[in-house]
Amino acid sequence: MTDQAVDTVGVEAAGDDRAPAAKDHQFLGRTRELKELRLDIERAGLDTLAGRKVPRARVLLIAGRPGFGRTALAEELVRQIAHRYRDGVLRARLSEPDGTPVPTERTARALLTALDLPAPAGADEDELGQTVREGLTGRRSLLLLDDVVAAEQVDALLPDTADCLVVAVSQGPLTGIADVRPCTLGGLDTTSALELITRYAGSVRITVDPRAAEALVMECAGHPGGLVLAGGWLASRPKAAVADLAKQLRAGGEDGPALARVFRLAYTGVPDAPRRMLRLLSLAPAGLVDPHIASALAGCSVEDARRALDDFVALGFLRRVPSPLPQYEVPGCLLPLLRARTESEDRPAELQLARARMLERTVRLLQSCRAITETDSLQSREKLAALPGTLRFPSPRAAEDWLRIRQPALLAAARLAAADGELDTLARRLMAALVRALVAHFGTRAAAPELYGIHQLVLAVAERRDLPREEAAALLNLADLDAGTGRITEALVRYRAALDAGRRGNDAFATGRATESVGGAHQELGDHDRAADWYGRALAQRLARDEHADAARLYGRIASAHTGAGRYGEAQRNWRAAVAGHRRTGDVAAHARALSELARVQEYAGRPEEALRTCEEAVEWARRAQDTRLRAELQLRLADTLEHLGDPAAARLHRAAAERMPGEEYEEYAEDAGENTVEAKSDGDPYEIRSALIAD
Repeated sequence: MTDQAVDTVGVEAAGDDRAPAAKDHQFLGRTRELKELRLDIERAGLDTLAGRKVPRARVLLIAGRPGFGRTALAEELVRQIAHRYRDGVLRARLSEPDGTPVPTERTARALLTALDLPAPAGADEDELGQTVREGLTGRRSLLLLDDVVAAEQVDALLPDTADCLVVAVSQGPLTGIADVRPCTLGGLDTTSALELITRYAGSVRITVDPRAAEALVMECAGHPGGLVLAGGWLASRPKAAVADLAKQLRAGGEDGPALARVFRLAYTGVPDAPRRMLRLLSLAPAGLVDPHIASALAGCSVEDARRALDDFVALGFLRRVPSPLPQYEVPGCLLPLLRARTESEDRPAELQLARARMLERTVRLLQSCRAITETDSLQSREKLAALPGTLRFPSPRAAEDWLRIRQPALLAAARLAAADGELDTLARRLMAALVRALVAHFGTRAAAPELYGIHQLVLAVAERRDLPREEAAALLNLADLDAGTGRITEALVRYRAALDAGRRGNDAFATGRATESVGGAHQELGDHDRAADWYGRALAQRLARDEHADAARLYGRIASAHTGAGRYGEAQRNWRAAVAGHRRTGDVAAHARALSELARVQEYAGRPEEALRTCEEAVEWARRAQDTRLRAELQLRLADTLEHLGDPAAARLHRAAAERMPGEEYEEYAEDAGENTVEAKSDGDPYEIRSALIAD
């Protein structure tokens, strides 16, 4: 049976404790192997025989060359035993279609997502692997790790509990993992092989000439991938006899593996135009194809591409991927054969043009995917109207579904484009469009792990092309994500690198952002003196460019740093400068908040009468700004100040006034009241405003 498509990562909930009911599925043969694998689960391991406690999950290995049905056997085993594992089945593919190992960090992150556990953006593979192992502690789960390249990949994720079971699929042994139970696959038995051919070609010709059918199985060496191609060849030639196919395979000589000989015959039987599309499908990212990718690669219409893909499925060259959208997968055993054909039959310039068309189509789809979320924007509506109908989505929900389903292929496209080195302009456009689409549909926080990887790719391309402005932007984005997950030291290093890149590129925005962010990182680390110094440098840059609103905000940040250091006199001077700046720019809400922070510092400094007057003024400005939450906060602060001054009656009046504010605003404040007022050396910064991760 051919290897079946497996999602990059997925989780399947377990049912009850009863064995699953029999149902229609495509698995054939392998009865002996299944029996041995199930017995291996029950057999005592080496630790048990030695009287030691089993420290880790048992590993069952299904080994064999691609195309021999390794994944199909693993999936059938999982289907039969999944009911024993109450916490469900986790699936992950550990190598790309071309055999490149998937980084453990990416696999662990996807497994954590499937387990509904946090996976901080930017965490290294050791930390994430440990988090996966800890997350599986106390669970009874079944892990299917497909296309394993090295034992280290399994070892990094191996649960530290005997209640879990790992089923690994690999081409070779997993040396270094103790007590692995291997099952090595060869060709299918004759009965199963004939049934597989029958599924494609029908039963008549097999029944009429059973000897020729058995000879065909021998020519294919029982290789499931070769048998599928043989069945497809017969299905496309209803008048051809099974003996004809066996004879042609024998006439082709004994050179090369059976799969290569069957592929050669099947491939040469495809007409020229579809044959060109077929071999170009080997360029598809992650081996995943949809009609748009095929259309762009071959330079034909989407509808023609869809029909051709369905024909390739019937011929055995492709598999359909279970999905609400039309998706197909190039079998891993055929990918090297198709790539060899592209290298021998297509000129490098033609392949580069096909890649460029594919990337351009992907960029336009991502732009459409994002634009449909901005229907209030006239510019976005005009962009959508200018797109061909095949590139437009009927609704934001349809666009989000497409983005979610195609995300593995889109991320793979970004990685391939960044690694190519000759299509960097398209690669940069693709990565920018992908970031914007992810943020538009899922939000920065939810998409942070994917964004982190994309920004790393942007940084690599920018460094290779010596583009300091893009390098600075990528470093700022990565640093923001680091800071958001508590890795302040790493963020500080990147902010300073972004500052250097911004200076090289003469990028005033990046330089100002980086300077201010360095100050913010120092403040997060508790170094208030350096924070105030860096905020002062950022303030000088803003003042030199007459950016008065940002200057007023920076006065507030400097004041917060001085407050943290206990320098209340300096803090009050800077808050007054912030108040004056906001009054100058006409920002009423910011003016009110700056006054409220000034009142806070005055109270810290032991000047309750001044704090009371300032707070009353802030209440008035908050009323003008129609900021109900701030008014509630200030009324409560007034109440606290009046109590300190010995006027409990007036304090009760202000508390009552705060309680009369609209319910949601008051309750929201009341839940976290005191967060910004309880300590004189609070690090809270009400003026900290992070820039968007991507600016258009």
